[in-house]
Amino acid sequence: MRPLTLNTPTDTTIEIIRSFDAPKSLVWRAHTEPDLIRRWLTGPTGHTMPECEIDLRIGGAYRYVWAWDDQRMAAFGTFREIETEARLLLTETFDIFPDSETLVEQRFTEKDGRTTVTMSLHYDSKQTRDGVLQSPMDEGLEASYRNLDALLPAAV
Repeated sequence: MRPLTLNTPTDTTIEIIRSFDAPKSLVWRAHTEPDLIRRWLTGPTGHTMPECEIDLRIGGAYRYVWAWDDQRMAAFGTFREIETEARLLLTETFDIFPDSETLVEQRFTEKDGRTTVTMSLHYDSKQTRDGVLQSPMDEGLEASYRNLDALLPAAV
């Protein structure tokens, strides 16, 4: 599997593209079902996701909590738009940056049994976007995506 591709199409946007050898229905489930999310969206080795709550409906909320060593970090938000197996639009706020809400769009496309997820992260400013670009976010996300690569064949 090729690693994720990261682009900056605007001064306030990060676009992340990653493909998976699995049908769209399965990749969608892996992004929307708490039991599956807990198994792959853990970031670097040694991190876990002890809490994952999702109310998958427009206006519904979600909350993820990651843990490692003696630390914890949470992300939460609400779903604004849902097109089953095609698109999610949601807000995202991390507890470590409570004043910074991000608008996240995830698009799911399938061709020949291979699914591509395109995630656009829309930040409130160039400064916020650049701060995220300087973080190891892409490394943690790619580690999670490698977990998803391993999980997908078993999740059928």
